[in-house]
Amino acid sequence: MALDKTKKDCYGVLDKVFPIGSDGLREVVAGCFDCPVKRECLQDALKTKDGLGFRAQLLERAPAEGVTGFLRRWSQMKEINRRLKEEKR
Repeated sequence: MALDKTKKDCYGVLDKVFPIGSDGLREVVAGCFDCPVKRECLQDALKTKDGLGFRAQLLERAPAEGVTGFLRRWSQMKEINRRLKEEKR
């Protein structure tokens, strides 16, 4: 794969590529803007255990609007929990 040659040590590490800023919100590091694999890196970071935990936190904070919203959020949380269990294996 051609992308493997351009990957850095920070590739896919959530706390390095999408750290929590001084205001308590996550933000992309300035050095990532010029990286040719930034999109794939952020996507892979969100697939890690830390990334799944971050996504679960977002879902917990977001209000479920109506039955459809509740079911959508429930389904997403179930998928995240399934992936977290797979990571432990």
